[in-house]
Amino acid sequence: MSDENVENRTIKWPIVASVILSVVIIIIILYFTFTPETWGYLTSVKINPLFFGAAVALNILYWFLWAVRFRLLSDAIDPNVSIGLWESMKIIIANLFLASITPSMAGGEPVRIHLLKRNGLSLGQATASVLGERLLDAIFILVLVPFAFVLFKDRIDIGFIQIGLTVGIVVFIIAIVLFLYAIKNPDKTKSLLCRINNKINKFLKRDPEKSEVFVDRINTEVDNFHDSMIFFISKGRRAFISAGVVTVLFWSIGFMIPSMILLGLGLPPFFIESYAAQVLLIVIIMMPTTPGSSGIAEGGVAALYTVLIGTSYGYLLGVFVLLFRLITFHMNLIAGAIFQYHIFRSIGSFSMDSLKKET
Repeated sequence: MSDENVENRTIKWPIVASVILSVVIIIIILYFTFTPETWGYLTSVKINPLFFGAAVALNILYWFLWAVRFRLLSDAIDPNVSIGLWESMKIIIANLFLASITPSMAGGEPVRIHLLKRNGLSLGQATASVLGERLLDAIFILVLVPFAFVLFKDRIDIGFIQIGLTVGIVVFIIAIVLFLYAIKNPDKTKSLLCRINNKINKFLKRDPEKSEVFVDRINTEVDNFHDSMIFFISKGRRAFISAGVVTVLFWSIGFMIPSMILLGLGLPPFFIESYAAQVLLIVIIMMPTTPGSSGIAEGGVAALYTVLIGTSYGYLLGVFVLLFRLITFHMNLIAGAIFQYHIFRSIGSFSMDSLKKET
């Protein structure tokens, strides 16, 4: 089998797997919750599509605010490299595609790093900017987890949700610890990466000269990354704080989407409770499980919102999960594919190797 065919298969199976898992789990939830009462409610109660439109608009606003944060951090690292807001928006939307089909949404980071580098930042600077985003997200979610637990501790008693939350929090904490270690100990980080590189080279039997070039590059980029992160906590502190404010805004906007869907279905919005449910859901879907956390996300939404909607409107749960995932997952996947094709001229044959070849 040719390398091109292997590459095509590498990227295509996560796309297929994420979509199929999402659709199958939604169908299963609909099978168990869609009843004659559901149909009667949808045909007799006035559904307000304006709220569904508002949910879509909030998702787009979420993209926009993410682009604002992206620009704040990248421009602060190197004032000589200014990335426009529209360019930032294109990068953010394009990154949604790989984020939607990779565990923990990790596929989006290499896309953003690569496109920042293409726009003039060094690899280390681009990595610092993107990991700075991850750090802000982690801080925001971890601060809110206790609040979410207080609201849900007496309402939910589902084993896999509790396991998912525990694992997710542990992963978050480990990632932050490693992140801070890399900032504090750049020399040890370089030494570790070089040892890993040497083992990979021995296993793959790479040319020693190419290995030396790669080691030099590791040393340079770790230094760039370290200098950039030190910049964020010193001279660039104002930009980092501003990005933190935007982080609160764009996550809060995203967390309002379920409430708009509930209002569209004629149900109470549960603004505060839904906000807490979204925090717990983010922790669950950040676990490295299925592509795009498909299946896991649908099950998590169903479990969390069963508590809120209650037995009185349980027959609308499947409809709610369907609408929520259409807006927050399938819409992102489609928009991301369109923008990724616009930037890279490829979708099905695109893979992480494509980034490496252009870097």
